[in-house]
Amino acid sequence: MFTGIIEEIGTMRSISRQGQAMILGVQAKLILTDIHLGDSISVNGVCLTVIAFDTTSFTVDVMPETFRHTNLRKLQHGDRVNLERAMSAQGRFGGHIVQGHVDAPGRIVSRTVEENAVAFTIEPEDSAILKYIIPRGSITLDGISLTVVRVVEGTFTVSIIPHTLAQTILIDKHAGASINIECDLLGKYVERLLQFQGSTEGTASKKTGLTHAYLVENGFN
Repeated sequence: MFTGIIEEIGTMRSISRQGQAMILGVQAKLILTDIHLGDSISVNGVCLTVIAFDTTSFTVDVMPETFRHTNLRKLQHGDRVNLERAMSAQGRFGGHIVQGHVDAPGRIVSRTVEENAVAFTIEPEDSAILKYIIPRGSITLDGISLTVVRVVEGTFTVSIIPHTLAQTILIDKHAGASINIECDLLGKYVERLLQFQGSTEGTASKKTGLTHAYLVENGFN
């Protein structure tokens, strides 16, 4: 579990591809101070497992499922990546609950300066995920916890303060660039649970509407 607060920017030191499988070597500094084999590291918002490390870098596997559904497949040697270690039990939630499970990549449609902020408008590759994105709700872009400003015509917009822009790879991104999107998990769980209302067989019910009777039956009265 992560919080979407980027700890440092790493650099791609090596990329090995075999079909849709990849092994990534990432140069870093802060991340390595307490690293262990098997640790979870968020790389551009993707939860990956450390399989090796030395004094200057760590190595992670990328399986085909991750290759197909994230922008990690587009990485090149020397690219910069956002890094965050998994949250410790003593840590603070500076952002929101982030799993590192990308819902879909997106494309930056525009980057606009708004006084002291920069607004990014994003178009998801899979428009179906827009139902989970709401104004003033939380969103994760390349591992960064952000707040949605608006949702309009197949796109959504976030506004970035100067500190976040400077401390993440968003400073390098412009219109046309790819970005990983993870929606707030709450909406996804609620939708899934509601598919099972009225079902006693462990399979999804065709009845998916949220009704007053259902809420009363489940203690919301």
